[in-house]
Amino acid sequence: MFQPAVPILRSFDEKKAKEFYVDFLGFTVDFEHRFEPGMPLYMGISQGDCRIHLSEHFGDCAPGARVRIEVADVRGLCASLNEKGYGNARPGWHDQDWGSTEMTIHDPFANRLTFWTPSSRGV
Repeated sequence: MFQPAVPILRSFDEKKAKEFYVDFLGFTVDFEHRFEPGMPLYMGISQGDCRIHLSEHFGDCAPGARVRIEVADVRGLCASLNEKGYGNARPGWHDQDWGSTEMTIHDPFANRLTFWTPSSRGV
C-alpha cells in the first residue's frame, strides 16, 4: 500500500530556506544532513502530516517544481501569513471552478507551493 509521497524541492541557500519554510510558513526542521562540513545541505521539514525535503544537491531535483498541499482553511492561512509581513510574499487566495480555494506561493528557489481547501464551488 502506498504511503504519502515526500517531495524533494531544490534549494540553494540554507538561511533563505529556513526564513521562508520555518519562519514564514511555520514548518519544523526534522533533520539536517551534510556529508561533511561545507557540503550541500539535505534537510527534512514538516508541519502536521505534510513532509518536504529540501536539497542543495545538484542531481536531486531542479528548481521550479510545484507541490499541492491540502489545508483545513486556506483563507485563514493566507490571512495569518500576510499578518507576518514577510518581505518576499503577499499571498492571495482564489476560488477555482474545479471545487477548491487555492493560494500559491513561490519559495526563494522558484518552487511553487499551492495550498488548497475543498470548496462548495465546482463541477
